[in-house]
Amino acid sequence: MAVASGRLPHSLILAGPQGAGKYTLALMLTLALECERQPRELWSTGQSLASYCGVCSNCTRIASAIDLPAQVEAAVAAREALTSTEQKDTRVLIQPHPDVLILPPDPPQLLIKLGQVRSLIQSSQYLPAEAPRKVFLLTAASFMKEAANSLLKILEEPPDYAHLILCAENPGELLPTIRSRCALVRLGALPIEDLEMMLADRRPDWQPAHRTLVARLAQGAAGRALSFHLPEYIAARTDALLLLRSALTDPDHTPLFKMTETYRAGAEGQLKTTSLLRTLGLVLEDLLLLQAGTPELVRNTDIRPELESLAAAVSFAWIENASRGLDQVTSGMRRNLLRNLSLDAFAASLAG
Repeated sequence: MAVASGRLPHSLILAGPQGAGKYTLALMLTLALECERQPRELWSTGQSLASYCGVCSNCTRIASAIDLPAQVEAAVAAREALTSTEQKDTRVLIQPHPDVLILPPDPPQLLIKLGQVRSLIQSSQYLPAEAPRKVFLLTAASFMKEAANSLLKILEEPPDYAHLILCAENPGELLPTIRSRCALVRLGALPIEDLEMMLADRRPDWQPAHRTLVARLAQGAAGRALSFHLPEYIAARTDALLLLRSALTDPDHTPLFKMTETYRAGAEGQLKTTSLLRTLGLVLEDLLLLQAGTPELVRNTDIRPELESLAAAVSFAWIENASRGLDQVTSGMRRNLLRNLSLDAFAASLAG
């Protein structure tokens, strides 16, 4: 309705968890603003809604940016082909259309850099070339301090023809001066039942128990549910349960040591360790939920009998101690401590 009536705010924050559809919604708003045909749909209330045709030149070019990771990967590869001097002055910018500029976090620091915001400001000084409006999409709230301050210039006095849409998992990460100059839209979580129905349609090869599991782990985010890597999660959970069983019931730690040996150096080991720690935290949360008498909130529903057995074998204080130990291991990973030894020490502390 805001697009159809011409009242869409010039500066907008779309807030919601990872996978909630912030970027997809931002791209849909851009399509509705820039579509050459400007179709309109009527609600039952008689109000007009802006839509897009999806086939005009503007729509097809803008829609090509839907796979943002692939676009960023291609931009990074192009930058790496430059000389070292040129690389320093080149920032990752995605421009599927002359009047649409997308600013993703710039690798490897994954921050929106000053050079990117300067490109945005420079582009905003020119009238649209082929579309009714100019649209700038910032896909994350992770700004360098200088970049965030520079963005205030366009937020204070945005051109009439420009719209700036900022996606943020946590708007609190943004400067108060940025938040105060933008309208805020929060994307709510979808019900678990709706996610299960969506997964039944899009992932028919998954078992019903696994669809329920993913729907609960996605925390209401459709994008997270659809992109969920189920085999990776189950592998990490298997290792997490082995670690907990070794600490609680199995005096022979040989299987544990063999498992933790696979969490050694290298980028692959880092990703694997991060997945294990995150999964272990979810399992500990489920144990706490069972002890609190709220089994309906348990996420790992497909292994509930084993979780109930573990919950009966530990106390609240044990779970609290395990959570603190998990935080220490996570902190140690940032200091490049040996991963396998950190995991072994964590299991030993739980057994003690």
